[in-house]
Formats: sequence, structure tokens, C-alpha cells
Amino acid sequence: MSPSPKKIPARRPRWYLIPFRVLLVTVLLTLLSFAVSLLLGIVGVIIGAKLRGGTPNMQIAYRDVAAPVASVVFSIVLVSSLFMEIRNYRQAKALAAIETVSH
Repeated sequence: MSPSPKKIPARRPRWYLIPFRVLLVTVLLTLLSFAVSLLLGIVGVIIGAKLRGGTPNMQIAYRDVAAPVASVVFSIVLVSSLFMEIRNYRQAKALAAIETVSH
């Protein structure tokens, strides 16, 4: 007969880590979206300037493309990551309670 594996008790979920994770994910994804939208905005401004035969105005890439995109992504990621973290916290809390009752 093989020995039974040791049961490792589940960690209790920590609610105070939720805001840290939410802000971390929100900031990282906002910065990533700002960088990508700025790159695409710069490329679009350069192509538009070449087609019109003028000089590119890079201020448009920041003001009219990257900043609005980043603010929209910030809002969406903040709300969705908050909902997901709260859902995961409640699920982990329920599973930990079931585990303690089953012992």
C-alpha cells in the first residue's frame, strides 16, 4: 500500500492584495496600450503627412490618438480586473471554507 500524500492546507485568501493586483494590472495594460497606440498614431501621422506633402505634426499622435485610447483602456481594465479579482477572492474564500469543513 502506498502512503497517502500529505494534504497541504489551502491558504486563506487575502483581501488586501486585491487593490495592489488591480492597480498593477491596470497600470501595465494602460502603459502597453499607450505605447502601441502612440506607435500606430505616429505611423498614421507620418503616412498622412507624406500623402498631403506636408510636415508631420506629432502632437496629434499624442493628443488625438494615444491619450484617448489609453484613458479608455484604463477605464475598461480597471473595472474588469476589479470584477475578476473580487470573483476570484470570493471563490477562493468559499473553497477554503469547504476545505476546513471537510477536515
